[in-house]
Amino acid sequence: MTKLLATFVLSVGLFGRFLDAKSVNNVFDEEAQKGVHWALVVAGSNGWYNYRHQADACHAYQILKKNGIPEERIITMMYDDIAGNPQNPTPGEIINHPNGTDVYGGVRIDYREETVTPDIFLAVLQGQQEAVNGVGSGRVIQSGPNDRIFVNFVDHGAPGLIAFPSDELHAKDLLDAVQSMHSQRKYKELVFYIEACESGSMFDGLLPEDINVFATTAANGEESSYACYFDQLRKTYLGDVYSVMWMEDSDAEDLSSETLQQQFRIVKKETNTSHVQEFGDMNIAKEPVANFQGGKKSTKFTLPKVPVSVNSHRFWLFASEQVPMAILHHRLLAATSMQEEKIILDELHALREVRPYLLVNVMDSIVKDASRDHRQSDRLLNVRYKLTNHACYQPAVELFDERCFDISQNDYALRQLYKLVNLCEEQVEVEKVMESIAKTCSQL
Repeated sequence: MTKLLATFVLSVGLFGRFLDAKSVNNVFDEEAQKGVHWALVVAGSNGWYNYRHQADACHAYQILKKNGIPEERIITMMYDDIAGNPQNPTPGEIINHPNGTDVYGGVRIDYREETVTPDIFLAVLQGQQEAVNGVGSGRVIQSGPNDRIFVNFVDHGAPGLIAFPSDELHAKDLLDAVQSMHSQRKYKELVFYIEACESGSMFDGLLPEDINVFATTAANGEESSYACYFDQLRKTYLGDVYSVMWMEDSDAEDLSSETLQQQFRIVKKETNTSHVQEFGDMNIAKEPVANFQGGKKSTKFTLPKVPVSVNSHRFWLFASEQVPMAILHHRLLAATSMQEEKIILDELHALREVRPYLLVNVMDSIVKDASRDHRQSDRLLNVRYKLTNHACYQPAVELFDERCFDISQNDYALRQLYKLVNLCEEQVEVEKVMESIAKTCSQL
């Protein structure tokens, strides 16, 4: 090959590479200008009793993936102790509907077991790569000013907090993170779907209407969310009412022509067990669901309708804190020996008599000790104030969790935290509240 020819070939090759690089860069530039979808799906519980939470999360993942959000932009957090659980009669599978198909297969899990924490969640949401280096997959939401983010969280909750397997995320911390993201232009629009008891308290009075965030919750700030679809084979609940309703709607509808507001109204109507709420920027609610759950045309299907009503079956629906007891009732009915019945009855006794009774007594003792007089304590034990004093409430909850009961593992304890809210809202000094918690729980 002559020197002139070699130079020509090299020039053509370099020019071709330049065009290829330019083409790739143009794709990235166009994508950045147009914006992309990101999703964060979280199941914040563990244990077989809580099967439904991971089932909900897996189903959500499948919806997002089917509708075109790439795997690399869907980040999942779940303890992952259900599919391989010894109690699972279909190892490696999780279902979210009676006689339903597997929703676990193909789910890419980024953070498992002890990495499912509030700190990791906030780091992932805010794109703080350095905070998760060497943890789980290490992936975070790398969103920009033109991107839309969809967050689905499923677990237990209480006033002003949602639970993780061994810790809690407080509303103030979540809203501080979102405010920071907004100021740094880390999203165009952000949508939360939260399934938890008292989940409305995560946003009520806290979420501004001008930071491009829309949120819906399974319940208001004072009530439980409900489990549904008890499965006789698995002896546990397969889903939660609010989650089941929005996901089965997303499975059946053309998401490019249904708005978030329309989906909200359907879910609110169908969730007849709690009061589904909406907060934030109502202009976002006018946008297609596809803008947040994926815009790819996909096969739509309608699952067989199963009644979801408090009166549809003696054990069909239960408030979240009552689920362990309901499961034990089912097991008792299916017991095949007196020995098995005795074991279950002992468990039922502990749930029905000992744990709730002890929890109520402990919390009532804290309130009485912290109150000025009997009149105030009587009032604080019989009202429910709206949480506004987070500076008092958050450290009180953290101390109660540390000294009294592991609230992330005890839904009965979560249901009693409103009494700490009452103390804080009546301006009982936080030092006095903390002193009463430490004193009362030192006797446990």
